[in-house]
Amino acid sequence: MKAASLTNWLLLCEWRARFVQLIVVVMAIALGVALGFSIHLINTAAFNEFSAASKSLSGQSDLQVYGTQGMFDESLYPKLAQYEGVKLANPVLEFTVVVPDKLESGNDHKLTILGIDMFRAANMSPDLLGVPAEDKLMDGLADDAIFLSPAAKKWLQVKQGDMLRLNVGMQSIALRVAGGLTRARAGQRVAVMDIGAAQWHFQYLGFLSRIELKLDSSVHHATFKEKLQKELGSQFFVTKILDQEARVANMSRAYRVNLNMLALVALFTGAFLVFSTQALSVIRRRGQFALLRVLGFTQRQLLRQLFMEGIVLGTIGSLVGLAVGYGFAALAIKLLGGDLGSGFFSGIQPSLHLSPIAALIYFAVGLSVTLLGSILPVWEAVRAKPAVVLKSGSQDSAMDRLLTPWPAMVCLSTSILLTQLPPIHDLPVFGYLAIALLLIGGIALMPRFAAWFFSFWMRIVNGLISRGQSNAVVLVVFARLANAPNQASIALSGVLASFSLMVAMAIMVLSFRVSVENWLEHVLPADLYVRAADSGNQGGFQSVEQKAMAALSGFARIDFFRMQQLVLDPNRPEITLIARPIDNANPSNTLPLIGETIEKAQLPKGIRPLWVSEAMVDLYGYTVGKQVMIPVGNAMHAFTVAGVWRDYGRQFGAVQMQLSDYQMLSNDLSINTVALWLQAKTTMTDAYATLQQLPFGDALEITQSQAMRAKSLKIFDRSFAVTYLLEMVAVAIGLLGVAASFSAQALARKNEFGMLRHIGVTRRQILTMLAVEGTLLTSLGVAIGFVLGWTIGLILIFIVNPQSFHWTMQLYMPWGWLILIAGIMLFSASITALIAGRHAVSGSVIRAVKEDW
Repeated sequence: MKAASLTNWLLLCEWRARFVQLIVVVMAIALGVALGFSIHLINTAAFNEFSAASKSLSGQSDLQVYGTQGMFDESLYPKLAQYEGVKLANPVLEFTVVVPDKLESGNDHKLTILGIDMFRAANMSPDLLGVPAEDKLMDGLADDAIFLSPAAKKWLQVKQGDMLRLNVGMQSIALRVAGGLTRARAGQRVAVMDIGAAQWHFQYLGFLSRIELKLDSSVHHATFKEKLQKELGSQFFVTKILDQEARVANMSRAYRVNLNMLALVALFTGAFLVFSTQALSVIRRRGQFALLRVLGFTQRQLLRQLFMEGIVLGTIGSLVGLAVGYGFAALAIKLLGGDLGSGFFSGIQPSLHLSPIAALIYFAVGLSVTLLGSILPVWEAVRAKPAVVLKSGSQDSAMDRLLTPWPAMVCLSTSILLTQLPPIHDLPVFGYLAIALLLIGGIALMPRFAAWFFSFWMRIVNGLISRGQSNAVVLVVFARLANAPNQASIALSGVLASFSLMVAMAIMVLSFRVSVENWLEHVLPADLYVRAADSGNQGGFQSVEQKAMAALSGFARIDFFRMQQLVLDPNRPEITLIARPIDNANPSNTLPLIGETIEKAQLPKGIRPLWVSEAMVDLYGYTVGKQVMIPVGNAMHAFTVAGVWRDYGRQFGAVQMQLSDYQMLSNDLSINTVALWLQAKTTMTDAYATLQQLPFGDALEITQSQAMRAKSLKIFDRSFAVTYLLEMVAVAIGLLGVAASFSAQALARKNEFGMLRHIGVTRRQILTMLAVEGTLLTSLGVAIGFVLGWTIGLILIFIVNPQSFHWTMQLYMPWGWLILIAGIMLFSASITALIAGRHAVSGSVIRAVKEDW
């Protein structure tokens, strides 16, 4: 027989004998590849679409000038227009407005508006030019005209000629929809109008948000940028379009990388299932391989044969995974959008593009993981001596190398050391390596631990039998588990890995969710929160409106807030400045502070306190006691960090200061948020009625704190939708592992069952023995998996999350969920072992032991 024919025949026979087990392995690999590939497709599509949308708004500029506080004085524009080396300067006013008809849509009630100079934009950003009606060609300069992208028209349900109402502070204005845009990205909701009209209508007279520059061809861009930045000072920053893309990438990088890493962990878990199934298959066929060697099959041929089995499994699993992953990505984009619920890429409509290179990479990863799980079983089969293997009873010695504890101890020790290392480029690379080594080390210790554990119980059962308090079947169960720990550990490896991942995910998600709930209780203490659209560069509530609200009856307390965005580092996203009344005597009454704080009395006279979020400590080094410079008003001002507070709402950093300090430094007396506490006798209905009776009541956005908490938790669940899916995948892989491991083990023990039948053990007793073995093995796997999962959960909570997202959380245990899943796995193990055992003992007793004659 030719070598190729023999290889195909052996493969076909193996698939026929272990069809169910191999399908389970293929499914496990496919699930891991599908999850990773789909996440990659979604993130890539969303990021590319978001970048393209940003480019379409920035046009063909070489450089862009921004202010650190968002808006800046338009007097800079003529200076830059006449600056040496500048060919064209394009002023842009970009802002968002509230659409009153969309207030019931929650957070989705704002429209982005761009104010442009159509003559300048024609050469810089031609896509943004409005397309007026044929009989109104000058609408581009009209003060009541607004042009909408197709997505904005669809969202607002308006057509050309309709009037569009928008809120400005306490007032409402109406603009005429004059037409569409020359070109806009799919799903991009944006409006364009004349810059002078935008400044006038929306109270931005004298302000710009950016100036786009086109340089002369002879100008060296990097040198020009450095020179201009130096002249403009710290109140401005000069950037390129590529810098803006990098900024967008930094915003979502941690989220994207963590999702991909968690998907790889799921695939890595599948590798243990491959190892379990392949190892048990090799053990079962050791006699066949030895016979082939005796008949002239070389080590090289056997190595190629076994690796071919792994390649076939990996190829099928990876191809199925790529197909399922693409389908899942398409479904996820349709249901969740391109941001997977994270909110990073909202307002876009990405389309999937199948990259052959990405598909090849994930195919190679799936195949590599399969081969990785096959290495140890294949190596043992090739190195085994035929004369020894052909002797009966050598099955458990096949994996004697697993009993060596040193590799496991090295893995566990290394994982502990890795948890102490800092992140690389704000990514917890060593944290994930620690998780991988912890899984490998924990599973590698299983044979020795299983031998000790079951030997201990075997001695106890022996004592019970000597006193007549137990039976021989129970002793046989413990004797086999104690004296054949390698096979028991192999059967447990896939179960242990998947259950560990499941426990870790459950602990991390619950801990995060409960921490968010507690945080929301602290940061949303008031009964009602009232907001209004900003009025130009100021908050929506001016002094007159504030006095009117302060005079309202039925409220025990009213606090005013002023929030705005700041840019401290052009390479990072904006941070949030929050000015509010803070209890100087005990700031923890107002803020969810953590760690050490500096009291007001401890600060030198004239020094203003500043409280920063955890992200500010990691990203900007704003540690307690440090003096920092913050742009407030038209200048930089010194503050001393007086404490650090926990903030789950702003990943890129936030600072809080006394409202009185902000108003004194900026001369901005406006506010944009009001917190109200009801008196004991005031009902929620009465409070709403009182607020709506104000002269500006129709312009108010009134929200109950309870509704805000519920919405925040809904957003949390949406953003963790993929993590919940990952938990389900871990459960599925775990149950598949139980089925594959115990059915393969039962198939490998046909000879053993035949021998037991010969010495008088009944089928019923064998089946009982298998059910008890399955329950005991799975119980041990669940117990150790819980310990491993708890440890991995600690790494996720205290290492991965702080290094990725710059926030900490408290530890909470999901006991109900863990007990439920453990019970399901125990039940599945018992039933699977029983079903596999019925098949294994259904054959002839003589045929079962004929190989031992």
